[in-house]
Amino acid sequence: MPSRPPPPPALVALGLSFALVACSASSDEEPPPSAATATSTPTASPSASASASGSASGSPTASPPVPAGSPSDVVTGLDVPWSIAFLPDGDALVTLRDAAEVVRVTPEGRRSTVGEVDGVDAGGEGGLLGVAVSPSFATDRVVHLYFTADRDNRVVRTTLDADGFGGMTPVLTGIPKAGNHNGGRIAWGPDGFLYVGTGDAAQPDRAQDRGNLGGKILRVTADGKAAPGNPFGASPVWSLGHRNVQGLAWGGDGTMYASEFGQNTWDELNVITPGGNYGWPEAEGTDDSTDEFVAPIAQWATSDASPSGIAVGADGAVYLAALRGESLWKVGVDGPRRRGEPVRLLRERYGRVRDVVAAPDGTLWILSNNTFRGDPRPGDDRVVRVPVG
Repeated sequence: MPSRPPPPPALVALGLSFALVACSASSDEEPPPSAATATSTPTASPSASASASGSASGSPTASPPVPAGSPSDVVTGLDVPWSIAFLPDGDALVTLRDAAEVVRVTPEGRRSTVGEVDGVDAGGEGGLLGVAVSPSFATDRVVHLYFTADRDNRVVRTTLDADGFGGMTPVLTGIPKAGNHNGGRIAWGPDGFLYVGTGDAAQPDRAQDRGNLGGKILRVTADGKAAPGNPFGASPVWSLGHRNVQGLAWGGDGTMYASEFGQNTWDELNVITPGGNYGWPEAEGTDDSTDEFVAPIAQWATSDASPSGIAVGADGAVYLAALRGESLWKVGVDGPRRRGEPVRLLRERYGRVRDVVAAPDGTLWILSNNTFRGDPRPGDDRVVRVPVG
């Protein structure tokens, strides 16, 4: 690959501020050996399908004013939480990665255990990861979970009633597992199909192999079958060339976004198109030498990033949870195009941030992640309600 130009001068951030985290070849949550000399400035790059509308010059950009109301704790004392998904009544399900437990959290902060998941291997960065609530939950009571088992990563289907979870039925198995790069985010798309973000499980060549489920975004039915209209026939593969996808979200116009952990050069925010090839391991970030790969609409030096969960807020912006950056990034978008420069919010206020979701009341709920590779502070880990304004 050709060498990348250095990022522009650092952005000025006032008040609350956003940050992405550094990733390494061995772990997406530890700094690479060169992190001490890396710059801390995000840059943005044009997409192959639609260039970013904002300048990538890196001119100083002030953070927006603090929104009406202040961020506030919803619940504290969570042990290695990983993912949040809302139920129709406004309560949320939160997965606890190492305990293999799912807890239910009300908007008022009441917490109760829904149940534990058998067969979870919480070694390395694996464990109980993603959770997705059926769009028809009011009638079918279906919940899907993504977890690391003894031989693979898998998606299971279960039901949730007043007594907790019913039986667990595997619907998608054989996703490669390793000590890291396990992917894990699952989310229902506006088309009514389940999307699954996977990692290359530390073997980069899997990302370009359409016959392998690693390093992909998959699109399946509730029963785990390849969804109709997938780009490669009966394959569940929706897009390929990913290193480790842990963030999936859609804009109001249906544009699909995904976050991507880089290795030593760039972390990414991508617009996902069916059949798109996002370059890993041949390309990391924008590669102007070829049009074979889809370029990100925003990219960050890996010393600034570790983008896990993402959400589209009530204001239409994409928000990315940042682990090592101990912040969130706010990225203005207009469909597949970026608007302006990314903005950093809540810098170092809550430590590492694993997930961000749009709540039914128009706020964002963010999930701290300091009880794993972090520096826990009193009350960690926690769900925090963040007004959007």
